[in-house]
Amino acid sequence: MSDFDAYRADIEAAERRVAGEIDPGGRGLVVLICVFVLVASFLLPHTGSVRGWDVLMAGNGADEAMVTLPSRVFMWLALVFGVGFSLLAMVTRRWAVAWVALAGSAVASAAGLLAVWSRQTVAQGHPGPGIGLILAWITLIVLTFHWARVVWSRTALQLAAEAERRRNTVELHSKNLLDGLHGPDDPDDPDGRKNS
Repeated sequence: MSDFDAYRADIEAAERRVAGEIDPGGRGLVVLICVFVLVASFLLPHTGSVRGWDVLMAGNGADEAMVTLPSRVFMWLALVFGVGFSLLAMVTRRWAVAWVALAGSAVASAAGLLAVWSRQTVAQGHPGPGIGLILAWITLIVLTFHWARVVWSRTALQLAAEAERRRNTVELHSKNLLDGLHGPDDPDDPDGRKNS
């Protein structure tokens, strides 16, 4: 029985490892395309002639174009969560990393709305939102949607696996020594007289 318990521990460890992984399937390709588009949006004009990289590094006319804090926060969130954690989740296929990518992309999407709004309400004579800013914002919205689908579909599968594992553990611990002795199979004959 101890050999079987050792195998059971190995099987449960493998189940826990598999339950902590994601399988994005076809959505993985969409996520990678979104990451590529997001990186490309950093090369496009964010506002006027100021590119996304210039907003991050506060150079090449970002101060002259009155790039505000919401734009800087949005671009950093897009870089860290939209690019960094999305690639990390795709490489490691870990469920927790995918959750971080989802949460960060959702926050970045909200910050993108604020960044676009702040560029639309800038003082007279300064440029409005550029194609890079709008493309990055839309890409993060799409990325958030796809991460949500990957994470939530995996959650249902994980919950089912954990419930089954808990049920098996409770069943195993509720058995005692007398459960191994078989009583009569016929409920109408509790004393077992028909078989004798």
